[in-house]
Amino acid sequence: MNDRFLRACRKQSVDETPIWLMRQAGRYMPEYRALRGKHAFLDLCLTPSLAVEVTLQPVRAFHLDAAILFSDLLVPLAPLGLRFRFAGDAGPVIDTPLRSLAEIDALRRFEPRDELKGVLEAVRVLRGELHVPLVGFAGAPFTLASYAVEGGRTRSFSAVKALMYENPAAWHRLASLLAETARSYLEAQVEAGAQAVQVFDTWIGVLDAGDFREFALPHLRTLFDGLSPLGVPRVYFGTETTHLLDTIREIGADVVGVDWRLPIDDAWGRLGPAHAVQGNLDPTLLLGSASRLLSRADDVLGRVAGRSGHVFNLGHGVLPGTPPDNVRLLVDHVHERSRR
Repeated sequence: MNDRFLRACRKQSVDETPIWLMRQAGRYMPEYRALRGKHAFLDLCLTPSLAVEVTLQPVRAFHLDAAILFSDLLVPLAPLGLRFRFAGDAGPVIDTPLRSLAEIDALRRFEPRDELKGVLEAVRVLRGELHVPLVGFAGAPFTLASYAVEGGRTRSFSAVKALMYENPAAWHRLASLLAETARSYLEAQVEAGAQAVQVFDTWIGVLDAGDFREFALPHLRTLFDGLSPLGVPRVYFGTETTHLLDTIREIGADVVGVDWRLPIDDAWGRLGPAHAVQGNLDPTLLLGSASRLLSRADDVLGRVAGRSGHVFNLGHGVLPGTPPDNVRLLVDHVHERSRR
């Protein structure tokens, strides 16, 4: 087992900086597109053999130091009673979004070991196939709530913010349920074989610092405290969080993923020495010239300067249209330049 990723998450010494990439499996890979042409997206997520195959595709293609389970953030919403569908480029759509306390209270608690057996079976199979650690994941309460209340993607986040401001009790009831759902789901993934967990908070950057502290932080603390007994590295990642880093340090995560909007050494300084840090190359650099890509990768490595606790990653996921050769170039370059 190549355990560089786990060692870095625990701030232990490594022979090379570990690297994996968010959305490392997906549309930019011809192997994925071939499979997606035969199967619906949710079938890829929920059918164990298909989820295993998609998860393994980038690990076979590149010298990555971790695999992340192929799934979707919204998978736990359906067992709660929030059915969703994917509407092409419009993304996920929930036809009956939550707007009231009564609708929130009508959601059903569920046992992921019963309701999401396909996902957990994929984890079990992957653990036997992989030579690198497997990362399980779930969505954070605010991000899941944003989809559940807005009914899909949004630019304004007006419905979810209106719920927070007009009915804080309803908001906290929903966020508490989603935190417990994420905790239980991640616990089941670890039981099945996941060796680290990452909580994705895709939309958290739309909150200002005060709203983050009031409406998100208590539930993130509950979630990460609940994950602590699992004994695996706990990673938190949100986008556009530069203004939130001083508070994110209070969540209780072992590793904090940061995006590219702040130099990684500045971000680490604001998070403090207790945290490992993951990041933070702009994913659009993979669409450009090799020289610029490698120069900016060197800048990230130079700012970290070999400090224990760095996991190289992007500041968000690999974009569609990314040339696979650029991914290979980046992965090999990070290993070569960081070799101790």
